[in-house]
Amino acid sequence: MSLRAGTAIRDISPTRPVALYGYPHVERVSTGIHDPLLASVLFLDNGETRLVMVALDLLFLDPPFSRSVRRRVAEVLKMPESGIFISCTHTHSGPVTTRLVGWQNDATIPAPDPAYLTGVSDKIVEATLAASEAAVPAAIAWACADASGVGGNRLSAGGITDPECGILGVRTLAADKLIAAVLIYGMHPTVLHEDSTLVSSDFPHYARLQVREAFGADVAVLYHTAPCGNQSPRYFVSGQTFSEAERLGRMLGTAVVGSLRSIPNDNWSTDPRLRVGLRSVVLPRCPLPPLAEARVLLEKYRGTYQKLKAEAAPRPEIRTAECAVFGAEGTVALAEAEMRGDIERLLARYAPLEVQILQIGEGIVVGLPGECFVEYALAIKRGAGPKTFVVSLVNGELQGYIVTPEALAAGGYEATNAIFAPEAGSVLCEAALALVKQFEDGKTRKGPQ
Repeated sequence: MSLRAGTAIRDISPTRPVALYGYPHVERVSTGIHDPLLASVLFLDNGETRLVMVALDLLFLDPPFSRSVRRRVAEVLKMPESGIFISCTHTHSGPVTTRLVGWQNDATIPAPDPAYLTGVSDKIVEATLAASEAAVPAAIAWACADASGVGGNRLSAGGITDPECGILGVRTLAADKLIAAVLIYGMHPTVLHEDSTLVSSDFPHYARLQVREAFGADVAVLYHTAPCGNQSPRYFVSGQTFSEAERLGRMLGTAVVGSLRSIPNDNWSTDPRLRVGLRSVVLPRCPLPPLAEARVLLEKYRGTYQKLKAEAAPRPEIRTAECAVFGAEGTVALAEAEMRGDIERLLARYAPLEVQILQIGEGIVVGLPGECFVEYALAIKRGAGPKTFVVSLVNGELQGYIVTPEALAAGGYEATNAIFAPEAGSVLCEAALALVKQFEDGKTRKGPQ
């Protein structure tokens, strides 16, 4: 049987003013919608395997909620949960969707609205059903684009980065028309900062717009954020404005359009192999400092930040130091939570943590939970080979970052805002590569039915 593909998009924008999530210590209530937040869905079926990809314009979701949505979709479509792939674009200009323990002392951040989350869940289920019902004979092809210039390492201007944007194109056979483009690129959507009070998906909005202007307004553009714990536009913007978000987003979109248009006709497959896998992992904890030590660390970072401001240091350096203060505040909150036993209870609720994998034709898509440093995505790519693309925030967030050993030693925002040790990154990589090997051996691990 030849491939069938369908798409659907639903608006998940808040319908009333809400607190925008992504920056601490700011009463940041939305004053309008700049661009709608979307739930974008791609459904694929080759007669043997079905899979669903969902991209949400949200900061992140917690694992229990992600699993509940996945379970609902599986029940509606009568398919294994291992084939339902849900991630968030990580916009910092959307509603509150989880409660971060590290931010529990920040009175400006309200609890998530259960009614809003229920609405998001309903719209995802609605969209996946609509996408499956809209499926028509189709062909897929993979491509890559060079996104250099959109952003880079946010801890060091010349630090490690990954400029590759993976692209999956889907077109109908009858009309030979593009109906979907899946983009996988690792860069924090943080052009817009705490002074912006408009709901937005940040620069990914403009990347989507560029693709739609080239191929049609009804094209579903699924933007999946690759591991970008230490990646952002920090050193690449002249200001935190929508004009800068547009400049970077259209730069990415232009590269994507060019790559899609350059795919040779022979590369489009009408009968691609589809396979899915899901594996539970146990991640090692990062020891938290005693509360007194955490408070000393916070004062140290505050002193560094004030010193750089007084010296009128370059803007990216000041921002990095300010974020380090946020991270140290998080360490204090985490140390307090540890004393109460809150973290152990939360992790029990989060379990099982999962790594997910999809094979779509010649391409492999790896889904990791949480916010990992780019080094771990690069390690998976090296181990799995060409046309392997890694997505973060799949199946939920992890209450902070998965950093490298070097980043933990250096300290800073990400390192002080983590409850899992750097070795957790290696565990995730090993699980992903084990799933890839299962595919190579012709075996797949089925997820919950």
